[in-house]
Amino acid sequence: MDFTKPEYFFNRELSWLDFNNRVLEEARDNNNPLLERVRFLGITQSNLDEFFNIRVASLHKMVRVGYTGTDAAGLTPEVQLGKISEKTHAMVDKQYTTLNRSLLPRLEEADIHLVDFAHLRPQQADYLDNYFHQTVMPVLTPMAVDVSRPFPFVANNTLNIALRLARKNGKKDKTDKSFALVPVPDVFPRVVKLPGGDNIFILLEEVIKHFIAELFLGFSVKAMAVFRVTRDMDLDVEEEDASDLMKEIEKQLKQRERGGVMRIEIEADMDERLVKRLTKELHLTPDSIYRVNGPINLKFLAQLVKHVQGHPDLVFPPFTPYEPAPLQEQSMFDLIAQHDIFVDHPYDSFNPVVNLIKQAAVDPQTLAIKMTLYRVSSKSPIITYLKRAAENGKQVTVLVELKARFDEENNVHWANELEKAGCHVIYGLVGLKTHCKLTLIIRQEENGIRRYMHMATGNYNDVTARLYTDMGLFTADVDMGLDASNIFNMLSGFSEPPYFHKLVIAPLGIRKFLHEQIDNEIANVQAGKRGFIQMKMNSLSDTDMIEKLYEASAAGVEIHLLVRGICNLRPGIPGVSENITVHSIVGRFLEHSRIYYFYADGEEHVFLSSADLMNRNLSRRVELLFPLLSDAIRQQVINIYNILWEDTVKTRILQNDGSWEHIDGRGLPRLNAQEYLLAHAKDIADTLWPEVAKADKEMDGSSPRKFIPLMSNPLNDTNNEKE
Repeated sequence: MDFTKPEYFFNRELSWLDFNNRVLEEARDNNNPLLERVRFLGITQSNLDEFFNIRVASLHKMVRVGYTGTDAAGLTPEVQLGKISEKTHAMVDKQYTTLNRSLLPRLEEADIHLVDFAHLRPQQADYLDNYFHQTVMPVLTPMAVDVSRPFPFVANNTLNIALRLARKNGKKDKTDKSFALVPVPDVFPRVVKLPGGDNIFILLEEVIKHFIAELFLGFSVKAMAVFRVTRDMDLDVEEEDASDLMKEIEKQLKQRERGGVMRIEIEADMDERLVKRLTKELHLTPDSIYRVNGPINLKFLAQLVKHVQGHPDLVFPPFTPYEPAPLQEQSMFDLIAQHDIFVDHPYDSFNPVVNLIKQAAVDPQTLAIKMTLYRVSSKSPIITYLKRAAENGKQVTVLVELKARFDEENNVHWANELEKAGCHVIYGLVGLKTHCKLTLIIRQEENGIRRYMHMATGNYNDVTARLYTDMGLFTADVDMGLDASNIFNMLSGFSEPPYFHKLVIAPLGIRKFLHEQIDNEIANVQAGKRGFIQMKMNSLSDTDMIEKLYEASAAGVEIHLLVRGICNLRPGIPGVSENITVHSIVGRFLEHSRIYYFYADGEEHVFLSSADLMNRNLSRRVELLFPLLSDAIRQQVINIYNILWEDTVKTRILQNDGSWEHIDGRGLPRLNAQEYLLAHAKDIADTLWPEVAKADKEMDGSSPRKFIPLMSNPLNDTNNEKE
């Protein structure tokens, strides 16, 4: 059967825009606290910026070189750009409608005010007069454009004020067409807090616009408006020699800021002569111009939320990730030696991951630490302990992925810091990003060398571990330890392991391994048995894997997919994908964990992975897929997946026409899976800790608690209206 027909696939870029629209829906959802809705709207801006920086830029490059090939959905790059423009313009209109008609009025009702100069009290006007003249004005650089001063470079994502000027003497000459720019400096907070109330704010560009005439003495301002450009920010790194990769990355970081303009955002009422001038100077097409009815660059909303005081009711309730007592009180090595340990962030604390490195750094039995780092925080405690380990004489090898998009500069910094501390730093394999999340610690114990490992679906980042859902496994399994050693030997040297015992890596084996697991489910159905697959990932766009899932569906295998973002698979095609159901959860936390489950005639094989089902992950990255060998942990992950699948609040279901529809919750218990996992983190985690259950029993005399995956009477919440 032919599963390659274009009508069987959704376009990747349009699917991504649908995902961002699901985030925008969270900004419009009355169930979310008001300031969280404001924050979601800011996230849609960040997402859209990166989309233009990378994906739209890539399509423009294809058009420029005359590429006319099509994607799996049968669309050429030029057609894709047209559809993206149409969909994005509609999305931007929806963003600002949400801001102006819903969020700003509700903020006013909550006594949170974003004001302009027309609504200032005298005290506030005096404050801004002083702030501008004493602080802001000395930093401003007006840039006139004339025959001797060419049009200045406009940096990516910076705010700028364009002006049309005329001489005050009234003479009609060429100066009537004078044009200038004033960049809005990013060394000051964009959200300026005003006196006279707890939550009264004004934007920096509004302050500058009010006083801007003082920068052009002898001229009158005929028109002015704020604009911002988004440039091509993709790196084009030549990797002929990995030893030169650091220099090449640093070189490309300097050049990246000067990439071509992909989009310009302008104030809706910008003077047409200003628009014409910017269009000409920046080589813009009409489709790349976005008129916005409000402040340009909605990322300021996150800053606004941080500045608001006295409204804990308008944000999500704070939480403390759960950490079982043994993980706080005992040696990580002793605990891992006894049994595998599973953690599910952010519900479970990230501290055990940090503590493993911390303890290894001072542990006299630790000989070596090997670790892959893709994205870490700007003040990473893990980096601190790796440096301490090297200073204490441990052999420390760290693979720092310099090509982690938009973290390149941060990773270059940490690579240098680790090298200075005596760590051996490597940058991975030529032509491949190293995206796997793997730590290997080698200890000299009484019975000989023993390997301890941590593997995860997400990054070694203590900040995002509170925002992203990710799963991790600590183990001292001998076979996995040998496999991990082989992986690091492959990454740091010329080793080519002939096989792996239990771990599977890309680009060598994950695709083939998943094909085999799917084939087994197909074979079971053909033998009259049950075939069942559950997968959870960020994105599903790999054409080959989608075709394999179609093959399984056509054979009668039931398939449940949890896909947060991009999904190119079209469900509900008769005879092709009618056995496939796709859910997406967008909520408080960013769903980031990857789970691959196969019923396997009742044996239930469960794997976690750093890899999504995207071509880049399976073919152009070093990724890791690892099995859950503990029956208890395996069942725990199955239970968690089922809770997510049964969500009736944040779940959208992908339809055959590409739309995403909320579950019809009538007659169903209300279940917000993320809220539920947060509320029951202790009960869920403690099922894996017999010593904790025993302590609880001794304390209250009751039987050890057993976690029940779903509530019999979920919390009632009738406020489920949408705007």
